[in-house]
Amino acid sequence: MPLPESTRRQGVIAVVRTRDVSQLSPLLEALCEAGLATIELTMTTPGVLNELAALIRRFDEACIGVGTLHAADDAERALDAGARFLVTPSAAPAVAEIARPRGGALLAGALTPTEIVRAWNDGASCVKVFPAQTVGPNYVRHIHGPYPDIPLVPSGGVGLEDIVPWITAGADAVSIGGPLIGGATEGDLTGLSARVRRALDLVVAARSS
Repeated sequence: MPLPESTRRQGVIAVVRTRDVSQLSPLLEALCEAGLATIELTMTTPGVLNELAALIRRFDEACIGVGTLHAADDAERALDAGARFLVTPSAAPAVAEIARPRGGALLAGALTPTEIVRAWNDGASCVKVFPAQTVGPNYVRHIHGPYPDIPLVPSGGVGLEDIVPWITAGADAVSIGGPLIGGATEGDLTGLSARVRRALDLVVAARSS
């Protein structure tokens, strides 16, 4: 299954990690109010799968997925709760086997050309280039030379100032955590809406250049 249309259209995936699951609801509310369509909740937030269904029901206008997945049973629980997409930090064929028959989009992590092709052949909807900071935007151009049909989403060390270079290089979207979320995980929502708007505007500018 391809990436959700809203994700491809906006081109930004917000990666949300919190110390406690109770911090997620106000943060998701702020992101949705700012107009962000796609939010990745990570397994590093303790208890996230227990609260996932309730969060998805409350923020049904958002495209919510689960990331930092390693195990097939966690992937199954995420899909059972209504996750729209799954994200892995590295190759995870077992997760791909869960996602494929159930129609869940999968962003599979990879870095080298061999890993990227393997993730794509295993059934990824797109490949998460991770950690993207180690290779830089031109890497997308180099990969798309021999593999133009593999959608790529950089993740890891991507800041707001990196959005235009990555999108211009051919990335389908960018995955951003700390530089976008800022202090919002601790309740400081100051500037979050402005950062979201800036990120979305930068994608539009990059695609129109």
